[in-house]
This record gives sequence, C-alpha cells and structure tokens, in this order.
Amino acid sequence: MSPHPAPTIQAASRQIEGPLLEVTDLRTHFRTERGLVRSVDGVSFTLERGRSLGIVGESGSGKTVLSRSIMGLLPKRNTERSGSVKFEGREVIDLPLADRRKIWGREMSMIFQDPMTSLNPVMRIGKQIGEGLRLHLGMSKVDARATALHLLREVRIPEPEKRLDQYAFELSGGMRQRVMIALAMSCGPTLLFADEPTTALDVTVQAQILELIGVQKRERNMSLILVTHDLGVVAGHTDDIMVMYGGRMVEKAPTNVLFSSMKMPYTEALLKSIPKIEDPSHTRLSVIPGRPPDLVNPPRGCRFAPRCSFAQDRCHTEEPPLMTAEHPEHVYACWYPVGSPSHRARTAELATAMSGGF
Repeated sequence: MSPHPAPTIQAASRQIEGPLLEVTDLRTHFRTERGLVRSVDGVSFTLERGRSLGIVGESGSGKTVLSRSIMGLLPKRNTERSGSVKFEGREVIDLPLADRRKIWGREMSMIFQDPMTSLNPVMRIGKQIGEGLRLHLGMSKVDARATALHLLREVRIPEPEKRLDQYAFELSGGMRQRVMIALAMSCGPTLLFADEPTTALDVTVQAQILELIGVQKRERNMSLILVTHDLGVVAGHTDDIMVMYGGRMVEKAPTNVLFSSMKMPYTEALLKSIPKIEDPSHTRLSVIPGRPPDLVNPPRGCRFAPRCSFAQDRCHTEEPPLMTAEHPEHVYACWYPVGSPSHRARTAELATAMSGGF
C-alpha cells in the first residue's frame, strides 16, 4: 500500500457555458395492468453549477423517479420517457447504456436511500469503493485501496483501515450511509444526487450525515440535488427548493424566499406537518387529509384540490399553470395562493368554524 493516501478527487472543472443541468418537459410513465402511471408528468427546471437543489414531496410524488430518470437508471421495459435532459450542454436522455455507464460515477452519482440494499452484501467495502476508481480512473489495485481508505477517513468513519475489509452487514446504519457517500463521491462527480440520505437514521446521525454531504459538496465544488419528504431537512442545506405533487412541480423558489413567502397550500401543509420542539408533549400532529392522487387516473384541475382546505370550484375543473410570484425565481401552480385575499378569507372561515366547535 502507498505510504500516503491518495489525494481527494475533485469534481471535474469544465469550461462550458450555461447551466449544469437543464430538464425540459420530462415525462416518465410506467405501463401497468391498470393503465399508464404518470410518475413524472412534465417537469422542467435548471440547475446552475455549484448550487444545491432540494426536491421535496410526499411518498409517491415522483421525486425519486425524477432523479433516476435524469440519471437514466430506470429499466426500459414498460417505461416511457420523453422530454429533454441536458447535462453539461449534452442531451443524455436517450444515451446508449455503454455511454451512460461512462457518466455514472464520474460525472453523475447518487447516494441511494437504503445503503443495505444498495451495497453489495458479498463484497468487502474497500473493494466496492475501489471498483469504480479502477474502472473510471484507471487506478491500480494498490492506489484504489489507498484512495478508498482516504475516502473513508474523509467521511469520518472510525477505524477506516478495519472497515476496508468488512462487509456492509457488519456496519451500523450510520456507517453504511457514510460508505455510500464515500462510494458516490469516489470518482469526483460534477453532480451528486442524495435520495433520502437520512431515512431510518436517528436525529443525531441525520444531522451528521447532512453536514458531511454539505462539507464534501463545498470542498469538491459539486452540485447537489437533495431528495426528501421533509422541508426541515432542506431548510439549511440547499440553495433552492422544488416541491413536487402528483408527478408535477407545484412550487420552486430560492430557499429563503420559499420559507418567507410560500404560495402553494401544499407547501404550507408540508411545513405545518413538521413536529415543533416548542410544542407541549402529546400535541396533536398536523396532517394532510386524504391520500395522494391516483397517477393512473389523476383528478381534473389541480391535483391537490381534493385534499386542499382552500380549494374552490375553479380548482376542481381547471389545472393551474406555473405562475411567477414577486420574486422572479419563485414560481407556483395555484389559483388561490397563500396570502391572497381568497386564501385569507377561507382561513378566517376555517378558524371560525373550529372555534365554534368547542
């Protein structure tokens, strides 16, 4: 083994003008016995270099399918994709598998939600990390092992020399997630996806993992897409937030703008559903009534209308387009946004009704 660990592999710096990622009218549908499931249904956004985007929504909103569609990780069988995905100015949506494999790891990489099912259970940790280094960067076995050791140190795994020769099942959940981060960053990707990276981890470990991802993003000059169901997770870790519902983008804004002047009632409901530490013990949690829409037969009009306390007749018949708020980078899809006169009037009605019931 080399006497000194290999240096950190930085994200490649390319002199290409324009956004790092451009997604235009992306649609991903799955053919099933019940019909066509519209998991991603016309999503468009751009991601500038060095910035971080949080994609937020309930389970089934389409956020994970969106990230995997961008990377090209979905099977071809029974899958229909259309639209455009440009990465570094190059169209990647219809790339052959051989070309996609050249991008995976080296240019785009993903931290998967469940490391126990993503890591190879019969391959030692050091070999798993070193495999990509040897394939994409042409490292020797000795240098790949040295770099793997260095990466484990970077993600703050205790006793990294010992972990190199262990299997995933021998590690705790927090350590497995750190291994996934090291694996995803091993070849210096330009864009890193983190798909629910803190699921099933306790609160302390969640904070450590999010801090670790942020530190590595800054040190390596990476762009980041953080996928989660929790607005609290993205609050201090992303530059922009995109909210998805029913396979569509319903709101997008810079993080500080979204929290100071959110427009979509669904975004407001997500925020209210987060438990507050200052609430007394046994305080009833705020929930969003009803169920997410059936993406085989989505409702007419606004897809959130059947669950929205502020919906009016128009919401059930006309689908709202994306509209621009006071801030030019803040867009939302709602006929009666939060803060509008009709929204305030309906809020007063609900408050009166609730007070009259006690």
